Amino acid sequence: MKNVKLVINLILIGLAVIFIVQNVTVVEVRFLVWTLPISRSLLIFSALAVGIVVGWMLRSLSASRREEE
Repeated sequence: MKNVKLVINLILIGLAVIFIVQNVTVVEVRFLVWTLPISRSLLIFSALAVGIVVGWMLRSLSASRREEE
């Protein structure tokens, strides 16, 4: 079982590395008056992280409201 998890983790890490290598282009992000040059892969991973955090917070909020009822 440990070997299966290790293989799956290595495959996921390999896919992440391939994704990063293919998306190193610097893109310009504009928001209101700010402009930020950032790597495309970093931008996508940042958006993913923000989405995970927001989802976790909303789930925690709904769980705490259910406990109060």
